[in-house]
Parts: sequence; structure tokens; C-alpha cells
Amino acid sequence: MVDVLVIGSGPAGYTAAIYAVRAGYKVKLVTGNQDGGQLTITSFIENYPGFSEKITGPQLMMQMRQQAENLGVEIEYDVIESVDFSNRPFICKGESSVVYESRSVIVATGANAKWLGLESENKYKNKGVSACATCDGFFFKNKVVAVIGGGNAAVEEAIYLTNFASKVFLIHRRDSLKAEKIMQTRLMENSKIEVIWNSRVAEILGDEKKVTGVLLENNGELRKIDLDGIFVAIGHAPATAIFSGKLDLDEAGYIVVSGTRTSVRGVFAAGDVCDPIYRQAIVSAGQGCKAAIDADKFLSIES
Repeated sequence: MVDVLVIGSGPAGYTAAIYAVRAGYKVKLVTGNQDGGQLTITSFIENYPGFSEKITGPQLMMQMRQQAENLGVEIEYDVIESVDFSNRPFICKGESSVVYESRSVIVATGANAKWLGLESENKYKNKGVSACATCDGFFFKNKVVAVIGGGNAAVEEAIYLTNFASKVFLIHRRDSLKAEKIMQTRLMENSKIEVIWNSRVAEILGDEKKVTGVLLENNGELRKIDLDGIFVAIGHAPATAIFSGKLDLDEAGYIVVSGTRTSVRGVFAAGDVCDPIYRQAIVSAGQGCKAAIDADKFLSIES
């Protein structure tokens, strides 16, 4: 039995755990299948306060984890597969078969990468199709690759991949990017990057063993481009499958919150799992702080 169970290990989860343990509670954090969350697949971070020099996503999350451990947070490398919020103490079961009981829960499970939904995409995942440039970019030294998308993530991945690839195509289905202006400027100034506008991926081509190209469609016309790798960066979906029917979710699957309070008293949410708008590490960390303070108020009343 713990006072606060934190589900998720991104900035929201670790911040919530840090604040809760400093409030004097027994806190356990269950990492999920990606300790550190999305920032572990992010390259350099320049906009997180407190660092005069840029820091990598994995380095930032390692420091958060070490800080939490030093303060006394119990960290479990497990994945929660089911929850029971019908009664207190709350019951959460892990894939490891461990049962976690807690007086309160903070959900910080974040979001997962979206895919194109093509049969050929599934066929060539891990054979040249990836959703993580920082994970797999190294394998495409002096190769030709493409990034699919038009937001900050897509632009950042395209720029990052120029560290390895000889040529990077950015393929976007519209005629303008959604990325921040400073990111667009860096993209356009990079001689290794070519933007292909108003095009969607019709099919990913390969030789059964690896990706060899992509077939694009633009106003009914098809165009083939020879490639060695494709990186999909078209957004994320909240990781809320296990909370369906347990907590109120909106139409897109995000947890509905008032502040950080969910539809179940004693259960709180923070970070990308309930935030479809800002999607920034610093915002998630701030929400994690608020969730811990709200949990503290709840536990003070209930105890």
C-alpha cells in the first residue's frame, strides 16, 4: 500500500512523484514501457529552464529519475495493464503480475506516436520504417530518407537526420507547415533537406527485406521516390486505453480533467495524457506539480 501511485515516467510523472514524496507521502512510480517517456526519443532540448547549455532528452529524464530516487520515490519498471478505481484503495495490476494498491493515483501515461495506417507501413516497421529519428537515425548514414509530417516533431526529425543521411525529404500533405517559424527557418536553410508539398503516402515500397522507396499521390498523380528509410512524425494519441470506462475521456481519448482532477475522486492526471494543446515538457512538469499538490489536498482531507 502506498499513498500515491504515479503511472508514467515522463516530466509529468517524475515531477508529480518528486513533489508528492517531498510532501511526506509514500510514493511509487511505475515507469511504463518507455522510462522517461517521449523525451527519450528527443534529441537536443534548448527551451527547458535551468540549463544554460542544450541538453538531450535522455539526459534530462535521467536527471529527473535520479532526483526522484534520491528523494525516496520507489520506481518500478513495469507496465500497468488494468486498473480498478471503483473503490479505495485503488487497485492497479502490472504486466509483471504485481498488484499495486494506493490511496491516490496520478495518471501521467503520456501519448504514443500515430501511424499512417498502411499495410505496407506495418510490413516494413523496423525494416526501414520508424517513428523515432534519434533511435534509428544512426543506421541511415549516407542514405536517403524521408520524414512524413509538418509539425515541430517532423521538422526536428528532418533536421536531426541530416547528421547522418545524405538527403532528407520532408513530405507534407498540405502547402504550409505547422511547425514554429524558427524551426521552419532552420529547415529551409538546410541544404540537405527538400520539402515535398501537397502529397500523401500512397504506399511504402520495399524488396521484402527493407524499404526501397515511397509512392506519393498528389491530386491523382503518382510519384515514386527511391529511399532507404521513412520516419513517420504525424502526431500522437493519448495512452488511455486502460482507462476507457474507468475515467471520463473526450472524443479524442484524452482524460477529461478539472485542473488535474479526473472524474474519479482521488485520481488525478497530468501531462500529454490530458493535454492535446501545449504538448511541452515544461507544461507537463508543471501539471505534474499541480497533480501532486491536488493529491496532497485530497489525502489530507481523507486521512
